[in-house]
Amino acid sequence: MERLRSLARGYALEALVAALAVESTVEVALRHEGQRPAWLTAPGIALVILPLLGRRRFPFSAAAASWLIAAAVSFIDGRLVVTPVSAFIAAMISSFLLGNLNDARRARTGLAIVVCGAVIVVYNDPAHPRGQLIFIPLLFAIVWCAGLVLRERARHAEAAERRATRAEQEREAATRVAAAQERARIARELHDTIAHAVSVMVLQAGVVRHKLPEAHAEHKDALRAVEQTGRTALADMRLLLDAMRDPGGDGTELAPQPGLDRLGQLLDEVGRSGLPVRLRVTGDRFPLPGGLNISAYRIVQEGLTNVLKHANAGEAMVSLGYDPGQLSIEVRDNGQGMALGNGHRPGHGLIGIRERVRLYDGEMTTGTPAGGGFLLQVRLSLNGQSR
Repeated sequence: MERLRSLARGYALEALVAALAVESTVEVALRHEGQRPAWLTAPGIALVILPLLGRRRFPFSAAAASWLIAAAVSFIDGRLVVTPVSAFIAAMISSFLLGNLNDARRARTGLAIVVCGAVIVVYNDPAHPRGQLIFIPLLFAIVWCAGLVLRERARHAEAAERRATRAEQEREAATRVAAAQERARIARELHDTIAHAVSVMVLQAGVVRHKLPEAHAEHKDALRAVEQTGRTALADMRLLLDAMRDPGGDGTELAPQPGLDRLGQLLDEVGRSGLPVRLRVTGDRFPLPGGLNISAYRIVQEGLTNVLKHANAGEAMVSLGYDPGQLSIEVRDNGQGMALGNGHRPGHGLIGIRERVRLYDGEMTTGTPAGGGFLLQVRLSLNGQSR
């Protein structure tokens, strides 16, 4: 049934044209008027309407042929084309189709055919009033203009849809690029932590190896292998970091990576930018793993940067919650909240935060709290390993 309804909607105009052709043929056959016999005039009026059935394959030729045939038939019988109401409706359909053509040049040619054809048909009608030579062609020209207007509206709608699709594709591409850049940045930050840990392991293995007596040659060889493996890993990480580093960077990546111990300095800098920030800490502070410590700092930094850029807020609050199994981070402001209806979209900062949260198997939520503004909530697991 759905397929039948779809076919009915798709070929409704063709069904109407066929019905008009049948109705006009029957009407002319039963009327028995005019100079020509019914067996000749009945097929003639059908020949005027039936070309419209080819509008899909020949959008210009089918509609133009209907008018040209009507003008030609009017020279044979001036009353044949103007008497059936079906012929008048078919003429309006063909005028609309000519105005609705995508080719502007053909559409203008179609207007000339409509106006000239209407003048010829009205002029060849022996009973036409004088005013119809102007009124009837003008009427069909207005129908042609209606087709033109709808074509322009459809064109603008298609162009808007293409722009929206392209903008969505560009936004998705920008999101993917931002996520990839943030992952590379996380990898660069983790390099310092991992390199330091591996360096300590290598040094300790070397110290133990040197202290072992020569009688433990097998153990010394094992420790030597540990040292060599560690140095190789450090060299490989250094090469990978060099490959990931931005060649146009300003060298800031060589600076020590910050952690929550530098959070006070960050809040002071944001305050000097015009956004007062209050800090609230719950739970007993304890040392955090190096990579998670850096990510926690970056999450707060990105959250406050979003407030400065988008929220138009007068105050912000950062909350840290130390629990045995997780670290909770909240960044709240009293600004305009998620005002996406005003043209704002979530920035790439939230994409970077989400990547860091995924790295430590955490959770991230954003929204507008009851009192207004914007709230960023993050929970980072301390028990699981980073992914």
